[in-house]
Amino acid sequence: MRISPIAILVVVVLAILLFGAKRLPDLARSLGQSMRILKSETKAMRAEDGAAGAPAQQDAPPPKTIKAAPGAPGPSRPVAGEQPSQETTQPR
Repeated sequence: MRISPIAILVVVVLAILLFGAKRLPDLARSLGQSMRILKSETKAMRAEDGAAGAPAQQDAPPPKTIKAAPGAPGPSRPVAGEQPSQETTQPR
């Protein structure tokens, strides 16, 4: 399918009438930035899909585990990161 020069001219004239000549460069710039972002995101998603079949990293440390106290209900649970200890204070 071939686009005629007259059709391109009509589109340009309509764009100038709708948005104004001052706003067209800003619109083109933001459109270009959006296209770059879309391209980088799709590239990252494809890299993620390709890395899903790759073996896991060997350098990662094993997750930390908090063990339940003897006689406490409930099993051990993994911890994502260290949390500050919460000390309870008794009123005096």
